[in-house]
Amino acid sequence: MENTREHRITEHHNKPRLDRMHKDEINEQPIGRYEGPIRLIRSADEVPEAVCILEKEAVLGFDTETKPAFRVGESYPPAILQLAGANEVFIFQLKFLGLPRQLISILENPNIIKAGVSLEYDVRELRKMAQFEPAGFLDIGNLAKTKGIQNHGLRGLAAVMLGFRITKGAKTSNWNANDLSPAQIRYAATDAWVGRELYGKITDF
Repeated sequence: MENTREHRITEHHNKPRLDRMHKDEINEQPIGRYEGPIRLIRSADEVPEAVCILEKEAVLGFDTETKPAFRVGESYPPAILQLAGANEVFIFQLKFLGLPRQLISILENPNIIKAGVSLEYDVRELRKMAQFEPAGFLDIGNLAKTKGIQNHGLRGLAAVMLGFRITKGAKTSNWNANDLSPAQIRYAATDAWVGRELYGKITDF
């Protein structure tokens, strides 16, 4: 059985290493995944309550997932948007919701930090769905560069700073499916949660 680490066990007392951690070393780390509450938001009626909870957070982990394209010229809009708070992760199925005005208010709020990796592309794709002025976004990979950390991707940063690796098995699955599998939901929640955890670690470094 693989060694795993639950979402509450996130203390990693060693200082982050500044030299690059390579793939083989990352693969030797125990698997970490989010094991806390997840809310899957599929209908417009569910959005106001979710936003009411999220807008009380100072820091949110942020990520999106998009159906992979395997042909030249093929592309898809973001299928889901994940926001991780202190106690639970919200997954918005955008194929059913679009990008609601209430959710945009979170994305435009400069007082709520939205932390993640490679955010520029995600934000640009969301803005194709609905025009908004992004504020409060913080790219952990860019911040890592200013700290002298050589790993800048989500998986590498999780290994270096949190002491575990993220499985990527669901990355190329069909995120446009009407019903997401438990593995997809857990994977998506983990990516957003890790963004929030990394923010807490790197700002203390």
